[in-house]
Amino acid sequence: MELLEKVKEAGVIGAGGAGFPTHVKLQAKAEYILINGAECEPLLRVDQQLMEFHPADVILGLKIGKEMTGAEHAIIGIKGHHKKVIEILKQTIKELNLEGEIEVGLLPTVYPAGDEMVLVKELTGRIVPEGGIPIAVGCVVMNAESAYNVYHATLDEPVTMKYVTITGDVPKPITVKVPIGTPIKEVLAVAGRTDFTGYKVINGGPMMGPLFDDLDGYVTKKTKGIIVLPEDHVLVKKKSRTLITAARLNKTACEQCSKCTDLCPRHLLGHSTVPHKMVRAVAYNAPADENVTAALTCCQCSLCEFFSCPAGISPKLANVFYMNKLREAGIKLEPKKEFVPNPMRPYRMVPTDRLIARIDLTKYDVDAPWTEEAVVDPQVVGINLKDHVGAPAVPLVQAGDHVEAGQKIADIKEGALGATVHASISGTVESVQFNVITIRRD
Repeated sequence: MELLEKVKEAGVIGAGGAGFPTHVKLQAKAEYILINGAECEPLLRVDQQLMEFHPADVILGLKIGKEMTGAEHAIIGIKGHHKKVIEILKQTIKELNLEGEIEVGLLPTVYPAGDEMVLVKELTGRIVPEGGIPIAVGCVVMNAESAYNVYHATLDEPVTMKYVTITGDVPKPITVKVPIGTPIKEVLAVAGRTDFTGYKVINGGPMMGPLFDDLDGYVTKKTKGIIVLPEDHVLVKKKSRTLITAARLNKTACEQCSKCTDLCPRHLLGHSTVPHKMVRAVAYNAPADENVTAALTCCQCSLCEFFSCPAGISPKLANVFYMNKLREAGIKLEPKKEFVPNPMRPYRMVPTDRLIARIDLTKYDVDAPWTEEAVVDPQVVGINLKDHVGAPAVPLVQAGDHVEAGQKIADIKEGALGATVHASISGTVESVQFNVITIRRD
């Protein structure tokens, strides 16, 4: 079986973002292949720890990706303050005799250094066009955990486990390895949090992760972090705003100071993103037409509403409002032809420690010790069939079937973009419904 087919069969997807199927990325021919090890979201620890404890697997996954894409350059992007991990990576590259073939690229300790367009600019000097993807400038980007999974795919090991940081207001912050489909409550219990009275839980990082509607869900291939915060925390309050509430607040409190635009990472790259103008457009009930297509360039990093805005309003949600309206109307962005970074960009990037202080997370910015012990032994898992960009995977099993851990239980729909799905535990299929396969352990 060819390497690309192995990656496809293993069900590898982007492990820290939208979940784009990795085998599709690796079909492209590129000049650069980059590992996104920035982990720019505050409090999360998975990528830096994965590169510390499994550096060879990550590096070999990058090497395989380099061979598949034909890239001339392979760079691991990591923030410069992770000195210990950087030395480990460099030493491992040397031990693997890959010096000159793979290098470590240092990123500034800013948010959002892990935004793939910012990452590409910092590591290659190239600017991805607005509305485009990195391959438009000859780059392919993989998450550190995705590279790890690529390497294991070539050993015929499908993606059945997930590394997750559990942190925030918990007794024992920790980074664990759990079967995909593990109930969220069981993962939180490992960190010592079982009573959620007076608390809310974020699915992902504090900046971009949404609040869980309830805690009856399951760990997916994309789950990177789970953060518990008091329900009166400023982030919880802001994340609880609806589009209607945000629109009312924006209309009454916006000063049109343009700080949201001045510090916007996409605007600083030369993109058309102008959140303060979207706030103005909402205030005047402007129609969703070609005059507001700049909203489509927003990466929803939340910097504008959690850091930049002195009035505490929601410029991002103004962008989201017009994104939805434009898509409903079928109106697309006509991207600019040339992109010139703002000359003030080096002075307007937001240091991560300042961001952490601004959003009141300093006391939660602590270690989350790494463990690979089987700290969670779920009796039931719920495995998502649409945990990736594209069409849901097609079930290959039904209720009553017995499955083994690692067995393929859902496949890619013919001719569609998607990813295969595998059982993370051995047991009996209890149900196949609502795009979830539930398995009870033997």
